[in-house]
Amino acid sequence: MRCLLPLLYGMCFVFCFSGCKDPEPMTNPTPAITIDIQPFSDASKEQVTYVLQEIKKLYPKVKLLKAIPIPPQAYYKARNRYRADSLVNYLNRRHLPGHVTIALTTKDISWTKGTIKDYGIMGLGLCPGHACVASTYRLSKTNTLDQLYKIAIHELGHTQGLRHCPGKHCYMRDAEGKNHTDGLHGFCSLCKKHLTEKGWAL
Repeated sequence: MRCLLPLLYGMCFVFCFSGCKDPEPMTNPTPAITIDIQPFSDASKEQVTYVLQEIKKLYPKVKLLKAIPIPPQAYYKARNRYRADSLVNYLNRRHLPGHVTIALTTKDISWTKGTIKDYGIMGLGLCPGHACVASTYRLSKTNTLDQLYKIAIHELGHTQGLRHCPGKHCYMRDAEGKNHTDGLHGFCSLCKKHLTEKGWAL
């Protein structure tokens, strides 16, 4: 969940307290996007349906896409994982103008964090950008659905330009290598303001 400079990748739930800044006043309304939920074929119907329903509570323009196989070119054989950056690049090439894609998978995903070549994560997204991915692999077995939704909404926040937030209960909190999702209860006031200006029903 790291959100860096534009077109760089943000690591999901390796939270760094970069802060939640008050957005600059908008002079022109941002055109409403459509959120495309793209299940990879390993994601269950229950997982996909739950995330779809929960996102719709916050943003009305959501479209469920047909499940597709996870791209084999993203597979990292040495660790039996899928590279999250490759998955996001794949999704980014497929997205339609005016759309943002969140992919869902059960596979182990990773990216390069500093000097660590292959660091396991729960999600990754462009900040800002058009694509992100969330995985259930490192989630609680007893609260998987809710945690998956919170990872997905965090990564979607990155695509909308939100960086990590110091709020302990904000969806944009950085996990710092841990899973804090059960303690997240919504967007803080500053993150909420930023998304409201983009058409989110918060």
